[in-house]
Amino acid sequence: MNSIYFLVPLAGVLLVIAVAAFFWAVRAGQFDDLDTPGMRVLFDDDEPPSSRLPLDRSKE
Repeated sequence: MNSIYFLVPLAGVLLVIAVAAFFWAVRAGQFDDLDTPGMRVLFDDDEPPSSRLPLDRSKE
């Protein structure tokens, strides 16, 4: 029973911190564009594969 007196206020403090972090992220624009970062991963290669350096340079 004594642990309830510690855990309930601790849960309230953690809830307040989580809500504050969420509103900070919304104001900072973290949730503005959810589609572009996922699409950017698909088009990551800017140069053709023939111009890349070999992975193991010790065999050259």
